[in-house]
Amino acid sequence: MLLDNQIGVVLDAQNKTFKTKSLGLVREKLEELKLVENFALIITGIRRCGKSTLLYQLLKQDLSNTLFLNFEDTRLAGFENDDFTRLLSEIKKREAKILFFDEIQMLQNWELFVRQMLDEDYKVVITGSNATLLSKELGTKLTGRHLSTELFPFSYKEFLLFKNLENTATALQQYLQDGGFPEYLKTNNGVILNQLLEDILYRDIVVRYAIKDVVNLKKLAVYLISNIGKPVSGNNLKELFGIKSATTILDFFSYLENAYILQFVPKFSYSLKTQIRNPKKVYVIDLGLFSQNSIVFSDENGRRLENTVYLHLRQKFKEIYYFQEKKECDFVVIEKGKVVELLQVCYTLTAENMEREISGLLAAMDFFNLNQGKIISFNQTETFNKAGKTITVLPAYVYMG
Repeated sequence: MLLDNQIGVVLDAQNKTFKTKSLGLVREKLEELKLVENFALIITGIRRCGKSTLLYQLLKQDLSNTLFLNFEDTRLAGFENDDFTRLLSEIKKREAKILFFDEIQMLQNWELFVRQMLDEDYKVVITGSNATLLSKELGTKLTGRHLSTELFPFSYKEFLLFKNLENTATALQQYLQDGGFPEYLKTNNGVILNQLLEDILYRDIVVRYAIKDVVNLKKLAVYLISNIGKPVSGNNLKELFGIKSATTILDFFSYLENAYILQFVPKFSYSLKTQIRNPKKVYVIDLGLFSQNSIVFSDENGRRLENTVYLHLRQKFKEIYYFQEKKECDFVVIEKGKVVELLQVCYTLTAENMEREISGLLAAMDFFNLNQGKIISFNQTETFNKAGKTITVLPAYVYMG
């Protein structure tokens, strides 16, 4: 249990800091955000990707009417159900009507408090670092009372703005190496991304899910980060890590994905069971994490480019697959039940790989009965016409810029 004045001290201290934040780069996501009466706005994303700054940008027009509270503050350790009543009292004292709660899902029965705030005509914004934030509670106590969105590290366009760079192949190469975490781009200190991975593994996974096999969790995370763009499965990896059950590996996959470290792309199939059974391709949420935490011994430009194209797609679309029958195509993008884009990614098209890349894309185009497809390269432009089908080769910086 906390004292009233203890909660008040934390509120005042945090808001003094929050309300003097730098505005930072105005995020693309800001255009999508709206505060709607009787709805909680939910923003999830990996730690340190800029969620607090985004909220500052959203709320900066009337900060006097806003209260911010990060529940991971050590001074709030021991926060109990009765403390919500004390918190409400402190909120009313400050006459705030817009409430910004960071990592509130750490507390039991937080959803009841949020529902109460909505019922009392407060506007509520919640941010968290886990993709399953509120999933159970949103489906019960907050059904129909929330709007959800995700925030990623800087996109390529945002990276160009942040670094004040022209959209060129040189800038793209820098993005493939550095990624989009704001603090890392400011300092170029790789320790920031080493520590970030450690913090996420412990705070968002080990503690949250009561993981005992921490060593294998860390080994698996590094292995997956090091193998972006490759198919992985629980059965194949359980032997590599000496884990008896493939289910344990798959649980670790979900924890890593929920914490936004990694993303897993299924093989396309009209059968959900087949999708689940087949290996999934793994991608990292940011190339800076790959640069600073992977164990690789070459530049891996091809896999970096494929991962970057995936992140570009992921910020626009929810349903992304890879295609593999006799041939393989890197990305099948589906929106509202229709395939809207087929993409092959190849850093450099050469005489040796051209047939493989084109035939894989053509196979997907035939399968989905589409006449258009794209090959995303590092810095090549070309157009191929094959059997009435058009394949356009585009540099990634043109495609994403």
